[in-house]
Amino acid sequence: MIPEINYWTVILATLSSMVVGSIWYAPKVFGTRWSRLAGVDMDRPASTATVAIVVTLFVSFATAWVLAGATTIAWHFYEGSYLWAAVVTSVLLWAGLTAARFITHDAFEGRPSSLTVLNIAHELVTLLVMAVIVGVWPPAGTV
Repeated sequence: MIPEINYWTVILATLSSMVVGSIWYAPKVFGTRWSRLAGVDMDRPASTATVAIVVTLFVSFATAWVLAGATTIAWHFYEGSYLWAAVVTSVLLWAGLTAARFITHDAFEGRPSSLTVLNIAHELVTLLVMAVIVGVWPPAGTV
């Protein structure tokens, strides 16, 4: 059984991840620091990022879809506010899956802890923005 999902919110949440990433990794925000820590050449041609952007759209859609479904399941279980269910679910999924996996991989790869913190903070902000979008517009018939 697939939980009720508002696919318009999944699409908006997917697009929001692109907006958050564009702001977060802008040179005047954290982009310069990130590129130095990650060893990424910010002066490379923009066309080299095309594949990464397309992949990001697909995985952001998957993330938004899973968050929307998990939120509905959590809301059915706990009841109460759908927005609150979305926010709590996003933080729990971030901590237990995203942050935990980043920390593990970065530790084994010897990446600077400041890069890990920068990247997992970006993921938290991305998931929280997605959660607000998903939480504000629950699927029809749920709330």
